[in-house]
Amino acid sequence: QVQLVESGGGLVQTGGSLRLSCAASGRFLTVNSMGWYRQAPGKQRELVATITSSHRTDYTGLLKGRFTISRDNAKNTVYLQMNSLIPEDTAVYYCNAGALLSTGRVVDSWGQGTQVTVSS
Repeated sequence: QVQLVESGGGLVQTGGSLRLSCAASGRFLTVNSMGWYRQAPGKQRELVATITSSHRTDYTGLLKGRFTISRDNAKNTVYLQMNSLIPEDTAVYYCNAGALLSTGRVVDSWGQGTQVTVSS
């Protein structure tokens, strides 16, 4: 149906930056909302940011404006620019998308996750 593949994670030092990418593929008509979530060991998965096809964004206030979400509708790809990274940002980051199928059904899909590790 819908496959999401994240990339861009890795190891970075405190204060560094990373840009995550997530590309949606499969059989669907459009991708409406896309977003990023993260989950640290022993913690619940939490929302980072979401963005609609009209580029309306919603951010988690805890990020203090350090992260920026964007998307390329033509490529069905969402990005997460992460700046001023701190060790507390270490987590597995997951891509999420709501896709409209040809049947008229909207499906909620998740990527496999990409590891972000911020060293001190």
